[in-house]
Amino acid sequence: MERFTALTRTVPLIIGLAVVAILTIVLCTFTGPAGFGFVTTAPGAADIVGGIRFPRVLAAFFVGASLAVAGAAMQALFRNPMADPYILGTSSGGALGASLAVVFLGGIFVPIFAWIGAVVAILVVWSIAGRKGMIPVETLLLTGVAVSFFFSAIVSFLIAIAGQNVHQILFWLMGGFWNASPSSAILAAFILVPAGTLLFVMGRDLNALSLGEETAAHLGIDAGRARWTVLGASTLLVAGAVSIAGSVGFIGLVTPHIVRMLIGPDNRVVIPASMLAGGIILVLSDTIARTFFSDLPVGIITAFVGAPFFIWLICQRGTNT
Repeated sequence: MERFTALTRTVPLIIGLAVVAILTIVLCTFTGPAGFGFVTTAPGAADIVGGIRFPRVLAAFFVGASLAVAGAAMQALFRNPMADPYILGTSSGGALGASLAVVFLGGIFVPIFAWIGAVVAILVVWSIAGRKGMIPVETLLLTGVAVSFFFSAIVSFLIAIAGQNVHQILFWLMGGFWNASPSSAILAAFILVPAGTLLFVMGRDLNALSLGEETAAHLGIDAGRARWTVLGASTLLVAGAVSIAGSVGFIGLVTPHIVRMLIGPDNRVVIPASMLAGGIILVLSDTIARTFFSDLPVGIITAFVGAPFFIWLICQRGTNT
């Protein structure tokens, strides 16, 4: 009976989020600096809406969904509400790859180098933390922080020697969808669908892991295999997002908290709900950035909104404990 009650509460919410996501994509596609309208006779309007805005909106939705899903999975895996998709150094690795492409290749192949950098970062973290076999969660987190600081130091050095190309690195670090194209949206969806589906299927395992690896083992969960599967899927999602949009903060950190406030901690529901909510939030943030602030980096918008909300969330947790 309790399970049925939970379903009757969460299923309408998921359906509602899906409807809101579709409406958000449609409305934001037709919203821009020139105003809003479904029908326009302005020259080139069809090319702007169909060839530029729509791919950008889709790319923002898929990137936001990827970051939110990865964030929800990381928070459950590490049992840490402060965990975000970049906690293992993928953001700094992507930033390093993008910076190398800007400085030494004149900005060619930035997305490819960013993706490679993000993957290399997580491989470095795994190899260092796992040199003695089993990897405690605490060791993995500390190694990720150390690698992130090291890569960030190299990025700072590259900024110092970038010369006239420094603005490309800085804008990339702030995150944005200026260069989004149909291929960007397709790539983001191509990564999100299998990796997001895998994390959704592993919702029960994540519930067990959130109670601790020993508890998960008593429940019949292969904790080691589940952990590596979650980390692998999350890495693919974050690396893809970083390669497309740069470093967009707070989506993966805040969105899962919002979802848990609404529907509870069950990761079988949190994962799909975070996917939809993260996409909605990033699409709205990017629309605000390009419509009202002359295409400001979307990472600035998410930080302006996300940081105060997270402070409020911390205060609420403090009053409830």
